[in-house]
Amino acid sequence: MAVYDFTHALLRAPSQSVTQGLRDGDHDGPAYDDVLREHTAYAAALRSLGLAVEILEPLEDYPDSIFVEDPALVFGEGAILLNSGAPSRAGEVAEIAPTLERLFPQVLSLIEGHVDGGDVLVTPGEVLIGLSARTDQTGAEALIVALAQLGRKGRVVATPAGVLHFKTGCGLIEEETVAVVAELDDDALFGGMRRVIVPAEEAAGANLLRVRDTVLVGEEFPRIRDLVEAHGVTTMALPVSAIGKIDAGLSCMSLRWLAT
Repeated sequence: MAVYDFTHALLRAPSQSVTQGLRDGDHDGPAYDDVLREHTAYAAALRSLGLAVEILEPLEDYPDSIFVEDPALVFGEGAILLNSGAPSRAGEVAEIAPTLERLFPQVLSLIEGHVDGGDVLVTPGEVLIGLSARTDQTGAEALIVALAQLGRKGRVVATPAGVLHFKTGCGLIEEETVAVVAELDDDALFGGMRRVIVPAEEAAGANLLRVRDTVLVGEEFPRIRDLVEAHGVTTMALPVSAIGKIDAGLSCMSLRWLAT
């Protein structure tokens, strides 16, 4: 099975407070109705690809809680509760823990440090953990320990300055091919994986998401769609302009796994 052969996805509905989500810079946040529209389209897309989708209730106290990928990392064999480096998001772990305990046979936790799920890319051979403003060395090393308990290997990599999360700048096209922004075009990061550099003017679309036989891409990024389809992979365009205003992309809005 490929690492993107998911059967299930867990989402959280956006709260009215999502308009106050974290963002890099002082630009305006999105309108709630626009975020809800994009989230609804996203959930529908996952269902259309055959995934069983569960949507959790919104959390008004946590504007960024729609981005459910950040407080946890999941696999069919178990889940790992993370710990965001953003203080305003620290409480999200406790909110999602009971759901993960219901869904997974074992749920582990970081013993120390900080990790955001947006900094974690699962590849066939290893799990890459990018250091960033929200993921530190201590947390990354603790995640490697937790991953080993699930029979997986982790490796710490450096996220270049100016890239918010590691996956802000990359996403799998297929198991041996990854789309990257120019700043991540580095053998040291991806080893023997093939790298496809996204056009500079569409760098904001690098956080694409492979789900089964399809790659989800923001509808604003037609050149990235062309690059993916040139590799023989079907794409599906989704609206992302609203969530982009709070520095998010397609992978951020779900936790995905293959049921064992």
